[in-house]
Amino acid sequence: MNLQSFLLMRHELVLIAITLIVLIAELATSDSRKSIIAPLALCLFAVHTIIGFLPMEYGSLFGGMFNSTPINGMVKNILNIGVLIVLLQAQKMFDSEINRGKVSEYFIVLFSTLIGMFYMVSAGDFLMFYIGLEIATIPLAALAAFNRGENKSAEAGIKLLLSSALSSGVLLYGLSMLYAANGSLFFDALIHGNYEITHLHTLALIFFFAGMAFKLSLVPFHLWAADVYEGAPVNVTSYLSVISKGAAAFIFTVVLYTVFHNYADKWQPMMYIIAILTMIVGNLFALRQNNLKRFLAFSSIAQAGFLLLGIISGTAMGMATVVYYILVYVFSNLAAFGVISIIEMHTGKTTISDLNGMYRTNPKLSLALMLALFSLAGIPPVAGFFGKFFLFTAAASVGTTANYILVLIALLNTIISLYYYLMPVKAMFINKNDSPIAYFKSDVYAKIGLAISLTGMVVVGFASPIFENILAACFGIVGL
Repeated sequence: MNLQSFLLMRHELVLIAITLIVLIAELATSDSRKSIIAPLALCLFAVHTIIGFLPMEYGSLFGGMFNSTPINGMVKNILNIGVLIVLLQAQKMFDSEINRGKVSEYFIVLFSTLIGMFYMVSAGDFLMFYIGLEIATIPLAALAAFNRGENKSAEAGIKLLLSSALSSGVLLYGLSMLYAANGSLFFDALIHGNYEITHLHTLALIFFFAGMAFKLSLVPFHLWAADVYEGAPVNVTSYLSVISKGAAAFIFTVVLYTVFHNYADKWQPMMYIIAILTMIVGNLFALRQNNLKRFLAFSSIAQAGFLLLGIISGTAMGMATVVYYILVYVFSNLAAFGVISIIEMHTGKTTISDLNGMYRTNPKLSLALMLALFSLAGIPPVAGFFGKFFLFTAAASVGTTANYILVLIALLNTIISLYYYLMPVKAMFINKNDSPIAYFKSDVYAKIGLAISLTGMVVVGFASPIFENILAACFGIVGL
């Protein structure tokens, strides 16, 4: 192994270096100069995001435990863009007296979770996958409890930690069964091994599926999501909803398409039922919400149900639609969370009814939130429409009656989702309010974050080479 080999871990090594620089800056600066750490970390991460798009070599390390492929690099770049937007939205948070002394902790913990997600995305072995998963998950509980003086934030941290511990135990139990049945945890050995599928393999699949369903907040493993999303700081909630879920969805798809490819007749019926339940339950509960963070929590559960439509096809086209939808979801959801974050930081208001008449006083923010909700609902011409269209196409391309029925159910759920996505729009543009949210100026960082999100929602939908490149990369890894 030489230096060139280590450069295959470019994303991970640069991010580790940035984390160490932030730690040294925390130790080296006086209390009066701690304010420079947030913009320093933001600038370094922006450089890291740009470096991720530079040409690189592909290969494997550690005997195949770590793989660097075109599709892995694309997903890491998508996650980097999402985290950059989150960091832009979080800058205002450090102006408060409570958070001023916790700036470096926020960045160190957040970067640590992202490093874990990168190793999980590049895993070629279940041991590397599990290590990455735990590195990504454990610090998230600390982020959820970041506002330690608030009971809801502490509750969110505890609930996330306990649910993560349970789901990790279930997942690890499934992996132990897989190792007992095959004698290996390497993806390649499990894909190309000559073995007969037994009941132990089926149990391993069920436990793995259940463990990952917790991470993706699929029904019936979703009960933790709304309380954690509501209690965590808004920027942490957006990170949980978008970055964490995007990384988990990708590796979930990879493992099902490769290691469990021969088990498709077992996991596809499970996914069929869970997709329907997740869409219906997420939509019905979202209809009842007034708190904006709980509203987007159940919205994200429903979105996870739509995401399963791409996975269930079992084709390279299906995997490409999943990655593309993650990209669309990053821009759309972070735009919505960005507006909510700005409103909460300036006014402390967090409910849909608080938005009544907001267009009169803050028209630009109202328009930004409207476009984000339109994209999440799948209304053209924003990118969310194209994302849902490709997911439905991938599911229907299988050509079975069951999949046609699934697409029909998904279309009906899309219609239901239109109602609750338009509730905040109605509140801002139609509902009358004698004392709407007063006019305020957003900070520059938040404006840049919103501009990136809104631009992404438009460009990703119309730039066809983006989907074509993702599809080409997926053929390379899936080989279908």
